[in-house]
Amino acid sequence: MATKEAEETDEKREIKYVRSRGMRFPKDPKVITNRIRRSLRTDTYERKEAEAVLRTVREGDTVIELGAGIGYMSTFVARKRKVKSVHAFEANPHLIPYIQTVHAANELDNVEVVHGILGDEDGEIDFYVRRNILASSLSVMEGEENPKATTVPVHDHKRVWKELKPNVLICDIEGAETDLIPKLDLSQLRAAIIELHPQWIGTTGVNRVFQAFMDVGLAYYHRGSTNKVVAFRNRW
Repeated sequence: MATKEAEETDEKREIKYVRSRGMRFPKDPKVITNRIRRSLRTDTYERKEAEAVLRTVREGDTVIELGAGIGYMSTFVARKRKVKSVHAFEANPHLIPYIQTVHAANELDNVEVVHGILGDEDGEIDFYVRRNILASSLSVMEGEENPKATTVPVHDHKRVWKELKPNVLICDIEGAETDLIPKLDLSQLRAAIIELHPQWIGTTGVNRVFQAFMDVGLAYYHRGSTNKVVAFRNRW
């Protein structure tokens, strides 16, 4: 259900916001398109992932998010669950300042945003930024000719895991899940929420993701799953 007052203005700083599920999102037209604005106002933005979080994440969890987008899920987790911390990774450099403003607007002090992706070792990689910023990815899309690439940091996933010690994973990385997830140390996780992209990874990719979790004792959690958003837990 949409909030009664879906938009508001911070009179001191003259910043206008869109409200969603009790959270505030600055109305930056470069990020908040009309479509995103409508889904935020009606509380339908990332609805499946949000419901999965409410059913899966617990107080005291340390959450790592891969694919932070506009900062919605990292803000939602920190606001709705008394987690220890949230570490949100995002490849698109144009989204980092916006995510930071979202966290600040919602007065969060246990959330950090990190620019870059996880990989086998520290380094750099080409990332393709598109007009629809949420469609930006590491891959050249079919039919694209000479798309402009932006270099983004790659963070060694073993080092990140060792430093952050996450026990919950939230992942929406536009099809890269089939390559990355099997490489991660999933054994220390209590739970995970993954948005699958079967249209890109196919049945083989979906099976690889499921197998990676099964190999460390994380089972499919039906109550936290809806369509392409799937949850896993190691205890019932």
